[in-house]
Amino acid sequence: MKRIYINEEVCMGCGLCEVYCRLEHSKSTDLVKAFTREKVSPRLQVHRSSPVSFSLPCRHCQEPYCVYSCLTGALHREPDGIVTVDEAKCAGCWTCILACPYGVIRPEKERSKIAKCDLCLGNGTPACVAHCPNEALVYAEVENNGNHNEIPEFVVSS
Repeated sequence: MKRIYINEEVCMGCGLCEVYCRLEHSKSTDLVKAFTREKVSPRLQVHRSSPVSFSLPCRHCQEPYCVYSCLTGALHREPDGIVTVDEAKCAGCWTCILACPYGVIRPEKERSKIAKCDLCLGNGTPACVAHCPNEALVYAEVENNGNHNEIPEFVVSS
């Protein structure tokens, strides 16, 4: 399964990953509308702590605690390993937010739903990766060694 990996050594904390994530998940292709009218939340967060910055999207865990804790069944793990949310089923109870060990699921309070990374399904490369100016985000295949607690090695493929 492909996942997004962060190279914090080259991340400059510019936040373009958040901007393009918002734009990708908005109904329009207008950047201003995505921020003002639609108020779409980015599906990832940029953590800035000088001198290190890094973007943190959903890790699409092998054992997704968010899925196990979802009271309505809105979150589920696809056969390819991607954890997705069915917004029609999401009740906005936020139990998945509490269960996520990485803190990457965000509440969209205006809609009483959650926002989480879906790897921009159907687009090939996630928007955050495609628009990262320093290539601090890498979309790569995982070499699964079976140990969930270990950081997996990845192979960059185009």
